[in-house]
Amino acid sequence: MAESRHRSWAEPYKIKMVEPLKVTTREYREQAIKEAGYNTFLLRSEDVYIDLLTDSGTNAMSDYQWAGLMLGDEAYAGSKNFYHLESAVKKYYGYPYLVPTHQGRGAEHILSKILIKPGDFIPGNMYFTTTRLHQELAGGTFVDVIIDEAHDPTSLNPFKGNVDLGKLEDLIKKVGASKIPYISVAATVNMAGGQPISMENVRQLREITKKHGIKIVLDATRALENAFFIQRREPGYASKTLPEILREMCAYSDATTVSAKKDLLVNIGGFLATFDRDLFEEFRNLVVVYEGLHTYGGLAGRDMEAMARGLEEAVQEDHMRARIGQVEYVGEKMITAGIPIVVPVGGHAVFLDAKRFFPNIPQIEFTAQTLAAEIYIDSGVRAMERGIVSAGRDPKTGDHYHPKLELVRLTFPRRVYTQAHCDVMVESVQSVFENRGSVRGLKLVYEPKYLRFFQARFERV
Repeated sequence: MAESRHRSWAEPYKIKMVEPLKVTTREYREQAIKEAGYNTFLLRSEDVYIDLLTDSGTNAMSDYQWAGLMLGDEAYAGSKNFYHLESAVKKYYGYPYLVPTHQGRGAEHILSKILIKPGDFIPGNMYFTTTRLHQELAGGTFVDVIIDEAHDPTSLNPFKGNVDLGKLEDLIKKVGASKIPYISVAATVNMAGGQPISMENVRQLREITKKHGIKIVLDATRALENAFFIQRREPGYASKTLPEILREMCAYSDATTVSAKKDLLVNIGGFLATFDRDLFEEFRNLVVVYEGLHTYGGLAGRDMEAMARGLEEAVQEDHMRARIGQVEYVGEKMITAGIPIVVPVGGHAVFLDAKRFFPNIPQIEFTAQTLAAEIYIDSGVRAMERGIVSAGRDPKTGDHYHPKLELVRLTFPRRVYTQAHCDVMVESVQSVFENRGSVRGLKLVYEPKYLRFFQARFERV
């Protein structure tokens, strides 16, 4: 019998159009990041070589999606593209009622305004920046009920996004079910390193919340990536398709918020969806106040068409296998090189563990922010801080939140970069790691009131 051997893989698409990249010198980048206050969000995109800041709205659309743009029905009311999107969401997610929004935070805003009263508590499997802010602005308090392993970057738990059911029950006993309008369930969990939640955990969560009359709101922004991990890791799901897994997960929820700029392969867009007719009526009543009419929600018809077509492509196995495979490829090379990262490797990004990367730089000197700046200086690769800067401050005390995870996110846009780009980024991180002893931390010199990581500025200590 012939010996089996490893076969190389290639992306399941070919390049039809290219965008030239600007190659700069180290001296140029040192000046650029200094002018940007050592905040990668404040860099000009033209000064970036490989952009791993985010996978939100940075995807490459297909020829099928671009063709759909030409079919945009820009009627103010009743656009045919809305009904195409509504049909696609019902088919793949299962929700019968849809309200489009300009992006995910538009959906979070409307949801929070409707469901949260001052004094409420909203448990969730780790915070996300915009989600928690909308909850706080509505008068609520976020409570982290994720399992402890999620805060340990070295834990190999395959479902680090799981809710700790004991923590949730304790919160219900402490504050009462009437003070908990819903639990916010992210799939996958971004701030934990793109980690998935298991179907069994969601199923058990549904049993508890049903008993107490608490809603489940699923953040399904990257739920297709979560479905892929369930298919690969959870017993009983290997033979199920991604749409089947996705629909089952959504069926345990009452409603969802989605930033379509991730899974759905578009540059702008989002939506609210629900099984609850009464909740839907509230959604579409408030969307006209903040976003636009309930059949466009702040989007052009062509944007909704691109979303519908992107969803058709996102559920394909070959696409998701290549999407996750690219992230795993980089993660495995980092591990081989001895670079500290969050394991298991997540769905949309490789997360560098800045505390272990720079043990000489204390968290109060913004360890991850420093690392992101150093990677840019080395190669022009732009990454994002996910640590003390992103965590922000306690609104009551004004003190910094000190998250256990101090991470730098190397986030992969879908269908944008090649394996050669991946090798360049790994080599850059290796170079910074080899010279880590000479790096100094940062101090905060400007801080906006909300979501400071977008606009804060720093100087060298």
